[in-house]
Amino acid sequence: MLTLTGARAIVIDEHTETTGDLHVVDGRVSGAPGPDAERLDVDGCVVTPGLVNAHHHLLQTAFRTLPGTRGVPMTTWLPTMAAAYAEVGVDGSLSHVAAAAGLAEALLSGVTTVADHHLTWPADPDRSLDVARGTVAAAERLGARLVFVRGTARDDPEAAALSATLLAESLPRGDMLQLAVGPAGVHSDGPETFRLLGEVAQRFGLRRRTQANEQVDVAIALERYGRRPLDLLDEWGWLAPDVTLAHLCDITPTEIARLAASGVTATHAPGCDLPMGWGIAPVAALLDAGVRTGLGTSGGGSNDAGHLLADARLAMQVAPLAGRPLTAREVLATATAGSAAGLGRPELGHLRTGAAADLCVWDVSGVADAGVADPVAGLLWASPGRRPRHVVVGGRVVVRDHVLQTADEETVVADLRRRVGR
Repeated sequence: MLTLTGARAIVIDEHTETTGDLHVVDGRVSGAPGPDAERLDVDGCVVTPGLVNAHHHLLQTAFRTLPGTRGVPMTTWLPTMAAAYAEVGVDGSLSHVAAAAGLAEALLSGVTTVADHHLTWPADPDRSLDVARGTVAAAERLGARLVFVRGTARDDPEAAALSATLLAESLPRGDMLQLAVGPAGVHSDGPETFRLLGEVAQRFGLRRRTQANEQVDVAIALERYGRRPLDLLDEWGWLAPDVTLAHLCDITPTEIARLAASGVTATHAPGCDLPMGWGIAPVAALLDAGVRTGLGTSGGGSNDAGHLLADARLAMQVAPLAGRPLTAREVLATATAGSAAGLGRPELGHLRTGAAADLCVWDVSGVADAGVADPVAGLLWASPGRRPRHVVVGGRVVVRDHVLQTADEETVVADLRRRVGR
């Protein structure tokens, strides 16, 4: 039981804000306080739903700012990252320490749910369970919600499907752990992979995710198939309401209308796309067409940070270059309800009564917010490195007064350094 008292503003959803108190009972937002509820003073603060990172690669947290990964084409970036993975060895111990660091960073910056698109696997499907369990154990340890995506990147289709089936049969899915499947994109995986993973998704009721229409994706699709990526995804049965497409930097107005008609959801990842030179997704056009759009950071190999609010600020700043400007509230909605919609999680991303009690408390009383007329808009416009004072996941306070409560931050860092040798 928890009652937050005295908030300057409470963002219920994109269209509703209030002030005063917010009550949490049994891990849900409640219309009335629970008996003997802990009182959390949030005077001078803005309360928002917990942020939902709709597209991350947690493994890459262990491989940030590597030489040869900045300002290079994808054809150089991919083998450089692959060599780094091979040198360290991808196993359950690496996935655990990398995910622990990435999820700790997420919680400390206000992200309560992370969708981890894991693309690097051992050849033996049986060993893939150890890799997945390493990430899942990190999420359980830190208290973050996890969407674990059994991805592929040039994997053998049969082996990928077998591995995905093993994970679906073995991992304990629930409110804190969701599973999905997702090829890296048509640039790396063919129709057989998409078909087989689609069959696994249908069998186990999993959502499907992939990456589409970065510049390299378009170029390879045209070279290999003589068609654009969305044409292939449509033919292969991957334009549907249970599918989320990340990036979408290079799409036409006709393709946007096609996405809207299909019911597919989208994920914007400007903190990855801009430095990699992939372009800027036309988020305003997607939203105006009715495409539910979320926000993701992508991985440490391209973004180097998992700070979703910072990327929300970036998305707002670059939006005029790809169409009309976006308001702070529109972008905040992509980082909350929009991302949750792409995960099929209607209980996340808002603070209406009955919602999961995932929330962030942002202190707006300091000098970084001095002179700000609109404290909600100021969350994005002011203080680029802003971090929340408190973070709550399912009614549990996991960050209190800027300090992670579920693990020792220094230990998380030391474990990762020891495993990767730097």
